[in-house]
Amino acid sequence: MRVRNSQQAVRGRLLWFVGDPAIDGPRAYRYLDDGLMLIRNGLVTAVGEAAALERQLSPAIEVIETGAGLVLPGFIDAHLHFPQTQVIASYAEGLIDWLNRYTFVEEQRFANPSHARAVARFFLDALLRNGTTTAAVFGSVHPQSAEAFFAESDRLNTRMIGSKVMMDRNAPAALTDTARQGYDETLALIEHWHGHGRQICAIAPRFAITSSPDQLAAAGALVKAFPDCPMMTHLSESRQEIATVARLFPEARDYTDVYDGFGLLGPRSLFGHAIHLGDRERARLAETGSIAVHCPTSNLYLGSGLFDWQSARRAGLKVAVATDIGAGTSYSMLRTMGEAFKVQRLQDRSLPPLDAFHAITLGNATALGLDRQIGSFSPGREADFVVLDARATPEMAHRMDRARTLEDELFILMTMGDERAVRATYIMGERYRPSEGVA
Repeated sequence: MRVRNSQQAVRGRLLWFVGDPAIDGPRAYRYLDDGLMLIRNGLVTAVGEAAALERQLSPAIEVIETGAGLVLPGFIDAHLHFPQTQVIASYAEGLIDWLNRYTFVEEQRFANPSHARAVARFFLDALLRNGTTTAAVFGSVHPQSAEAFFAESDRLNTRMIGSKVMMDRNAPAALTDTARQGYDETLALIEHWHGHGRQICAIAPRFAITSSPDQLAAAGALVKAFPDCPMMTHLSESRQEIATVARLFPEARDYTDVYDGFGLLGPRSLFGHAIHLGDRERARLAETGSIAVHCPTSNLYLGSGLFDWQSARRAGLKVAVATDIGAGTSYSMLRTMGEAFKVQRLQDRSLPPLDAFHAITLGNATALGLDRQIGSFSPGREADFVVLDARATPEMAHRMDRARTLEDELFILMTMGDERAVRATYIMGERYRPSEGVA
């Protein structure tokens, strides 16, 4: 972790979570109308009412005045693909069609290191402009794609999770490795990047359709050898996908059982989508502490289905949320949660705004096993934060004239907001300026 010997103080309206609103109610969050957060060398040292803490300020401390803006921990995105930035909004008739017509074609370009570097820079800038300071990111099958991503993240000093994908079948030859190659290349990335600065290396078999039993076994061996590395893959996104997996693995009880048989379930395991799960699958995922990652804009765009958040919670299954760029249609976690709300309403359920903002801060940090580092303003946490403006557009300002509560403001942000509502993004206390990060 790279830190600059510095001290800052952030003054303004501070909101962060210390629990889950769905469980703890009003005790789950802290809101200060005139708060002060003290930062030293990129870490939060104290947070409280400005009147109580301002005597600790000295002339040497830089004070960041945020005015009427709402300050929250930086947003966290639990599942997306950086090689897919140029296939967003590609017309397709479902997941498999979209992969074959667009995604697999585009990902072949990432054999070129200079292309990978240029896209990594664009991608990370897009995240930061949208207030996302941490994400779990898939590369292409090429290790140079992950190298480019980690190098740019390290330059920016962002805390990111990344990896190359492992895929040794049912894809174009230019996009396949072998079980041995996938293992060796992932191992090399772990040895180089895992724990280097703020970088975290994951183990990422793309999904059961594109990984043979030998490759899934190799991924399981890596998970066993490196238990602090996340494992990222896809699960039960579409009916067609599930039927294909059943044909490829006839001995498995269900899709989840395929991964279970290779030792891929566990508290560091992130399963993108997880829409069409049976009761046995939810129970087994919950038993192992595995995480279902809800990707609402992607699921709606591809027509994959509606994620049943209530049933997941009832089963004790941990849930994270994500944009899933590039099947997802927005880099904004604000828009993502607006769509997540609609997905729940289509099932006669709801998603209160406090629950939504918990999900994209402390909730996702906890799901990723990073709640001791990010996701809140508790002392000792890394000072990644975002300043939001609920009056960012004329339409939002017009609506805000009738807002009466914090919950009103949050709901306006998640239903009308996007990157225009992000006034500023800070990485370990330092403001990110796009002009410094984009060629």
